[in-house]
Amino acid sequence: MNKLLSIALSQYGVKEIQGKQHNPTIVAYSKDIGYGGIVADETAWCSIFLNWCAKKASLVRSGKLNARSWLKVGEEIETPETGDVVIFWRDKPTSWKGHVAIYINHSEDEQYIYCLGGNQSNQVCIRAYKASQLLGFRRLENE
Repeated sequence: MNKLLSIALSQYGVKEIQGKQHNPTIVAYSKDIGYGGIVADETAWCSIFLNWCAKKASLVRSGKLNARSWLKVGEEIETPETGDVVIFWRDKPTSWKGHVAIYINHSEDEQYIYCLGGNQSNQVCIRAYKASQLLGFRRLENE
Protein backbone atom coordinates (compact mmCIF):
# COMPACT_ATOMS: atom_id res chain seq x y z
CA MET A 1 0.00 0.00 0.00
CA ASN A 2 1.41 3.40 -0.88
CA LYS A 3 2.10 5.96 1.85
CA LEU A 4 -0.56 8.48 0.69
CA LEU A 5 -3.29 5.86 0.84
CA SER A 6 -2.08 4.56 4.20
CA ILE A 7 -2.18 8.05 5.75
CA ALA A 8 -5.65 8.75 4.35
CA LEU A 9 -6.94 5.40 5.63
CA SER A 10 -5.68 6.26 9.11
CA GLN A 11 -8.27 9.07 9.11
CA TYR A 12 -11.18 6.91 7.89
CA GLY A 13 -14.43 7.89 9.61
CA VAL A 14 -13.39 11.42 10.65
CA LYS A 15 -16.58 13.42 10.12
CA GLU A 16 -18.07 16.84 10.47
CA ILE A 17 -20.00 17.67 13.65
CA GLN A 18 -23.52 18.91 12.97
CA GLY A 19 -24.42 22.28 14.43
CA LYS A 20 -22.26 25.00 15.91
CA GLN A 21 -19.40 22.74 16.99
CA HIS A 22 -16.64 21.79 14.56
CA ASN A 23 -14.48 18.70 14.45
CA PRO A 24 -11.06 19.83 15.69
CA THR A 25 -9.36 17.17 13.54
CA ILE A 26 -10.76 18.69 10.33
CA VAL A 27 -9.85 22.20 11.47
CA ALA A 28 -6.33 20.90 12.28
CA TYR A 29 -5.88 19.58 8.70
CA SER A 30 -6.21 23.17 7.54
CA LYS A 31 -3.86 24.60 10.15
CA ASP A 32 -1.25 21.89 9.46
CA ILE A 33 -1.03 22.92 5.79
CA GLY A 34 -0.87 26.64 6.56
CA TYR A 35 -4.51 27.72 6.26
CA GLY A 36 -5.18 28.68 9.86
CA GLY A 37 -8.10 30.94 8.97
CA ILE A 38 -10.43 28.04 8.34
CA VAL A 39 -12.21 27.24 11.58
CA ALA A 40 -15.38 25.46 10.40
CA ASP A 41 -15.74 21.87 9.32
CA GLU A 42 -18.48 22.88 6.86
CA THR A 43 -15.81 24.41 4.60
CA ALA A 44 -15.27 22.41 1.40
CA TRP A 45 -12.29 20.43 2.65
CA CYS A 46 -11.50 17.72 0.07
CA SER A 47 -8.39 19.55 -1.17
CA ILE A 48 -7.41 20.48 2.39
CA PHE A 49 -7.50 16.80 3.31
CA LEU A 50 -5.48 15.71 0.27
CA ASN A 51 -2.90 18.46 0.87
CA TRP A 52 -2.63 17.28 4.48
CA CYS A 53 -2.17 13.62 3.44
CA ALA A 54 0.41 14.54 0.78
CA LYS A 55 2.34 16.69 3.26
CA LYS A 56 2.42 13.83 5.80
CA ALA A 57 3.63 11.49 3.02
CA SER A 58 6.33 14.01 1.90
CA LEU A 59 4.78 14.23 -1.57
CA VAL A 60 4.23 17.24 -3.80
CA ARG A 61 0.92 19.00 -3.24
CA SER A 62 -1.17 21.76 -4.74
CA GLY A 63 -1.04 24.04 -1.69
CA LYS A 64 -4.46 25.34 -2.73
CA LEU A 65 -7.98 24.86 -1.44
CA ASN A 66 -9.68 24.18 -4.77
CA ALA A 67 -9.90 20.62 -6.05
CA ARG A 68 -9.02 21.48 -9.65
CA SER A 69 -5.63 22.80 -8.51
CA TRP A 70 -4.55 19.15 -8.40
CA LEU A 71 -4.74 18.96 -12.21
CA LYS A 72 -1.33 20.68 -12.25
CA VAL A 73 0.39 18.62 -9.56
CA GLY A 74 2.52 15.53 -10.17
CA GLU A 75 2.46 13.52 -13.37
CA GLU A 76 -0.63 13.19 -15.55
CA ILE A 77 -1.46 9.51 -16.08
CA GLU A 78 -3.97 7.60 -18.17
CA THR A 79 -4.12 4.33 -16.25
CA PRO A 80 -4.33 4.90 -12.49
CA GLU A 81 -3.09 2.65 -9.74
CA THR A 82 -4.60 2.45 -6.29
CA GLY A 83 -3.25 5.44 -4.37
CA ASP A 84 -3.09 7.88 -7.29
CA VAL A 85 -4.99 11.19 -7.23
CA VAL A 86 -8.32 11.53 -9.05
CA ILE A 87 -10.04 14.81 -9.90
CA PHE A 88 -13.71 15.24 -10.83
CA TRP A 89 -15.84 18.16 -12.00
CA ARG A 90 -18.93 19.29 -10.10
CA ASP A 91 -21.99 21.10 -11.47
CA LYS A 92 -20.63 21.18 -15.04
CA PRO A 93 -17.28 20.46 -16.74
CA THR A 94 -16.49 24.15 -17.20
CA SER A 95 -17.32 25.12 -13.61
CA TRP A 96 -14.53 26.01 -11.18
CA LYS A 97 -16.00 23.47 -8.78
CA GLY A 98 -14.56 20.01 -8.37
CA HIS A 99 -13.67 17.17 -6.07
CA VAL A 100 -10.30 15.54 -5.42
CA ALA A 101 -9.59 12.21 -3.73
CA ILE A 102 -7.41 9.11 -3.81
CA TYR A 103 -8.17 6.51 -6.47
CA ILE A 104 -9.15 3.04 -5.24
CA ASN A 105 -10.63 1.28 -8.28
CA HIS A 106 -13.20 1.39 -11.08
CA SER A 107 -16.51 -0.42 -10.81
CA GLU A 108 -16.75 -3.61 -12.87
CA ASP A 109 -18.81 -1.83 -15.54
CA GLU A 110 -16.40 1.18 -15.52
CA GLN A 111 -19.34 3.55 -14.83
CA TYR A 112 -18.04 4.57 -11.40
CA ILE A 113 -14.73 5.34 -9.77
CA TYR A 114 -14.28 4.43 -6.11
CA CYS A 115 -12.11 6.80 -4.16
CA LEU A 116 -11.04 7.59 -0.62
CA GLY A 117 -11.22 11.22 0.34
CA GLY A 118 -12.23 13.92 2.75
CA ASN A 119 -15.54 15.75 2.61
CA GLN A 120 -17.23 12.80 0.96
CA SER A 121 -20.67 12.69 2.58
CA ASN A 122 -19.14 15.08 5.17
CA GLN A 123 -16.50 12.59 6.25
CA VAL A 124 -13.37 10.67 5.28
CA CYS A 125 -14.66 7.58 3.52
CA ILE A 126 -14.69 5.56 0.31
CA ARG A 127 -17.36 6.63 -2.15
CA ALA A 128 -18.25 6.05 -5.80
CA TYR A 129 -18.27 8.95 -8.26
CA LYS A 130 -19.49 8.87 -11.86
CA ALA A 131 -16.65 8.14 -14.28
CA SER A 132 -18.31 10.56 -16.70
CA GLN A 133 -17.29 13.41 -14.33
CA LEU A 134 -13.59 12.53 -14.43
CA LEU A 135 -11.17 15.37 -15.15
CA GLY A 136 -7.96 13.42 -14.68
CA PHE A 137 -5.60 11.22 -12.74
CA ARG A 138 -2.27 12.33 -11.26
CA ARG A 139 0.66 10.46 -9.76
CA LEU A 140 2.45 12.36 -7.00
CA GLU A 141 6.21 12.30 -6.61
CA ASN A 142 8.34 13.03 -3.57
CA GLU A 143 8.91 16.66 -2.61
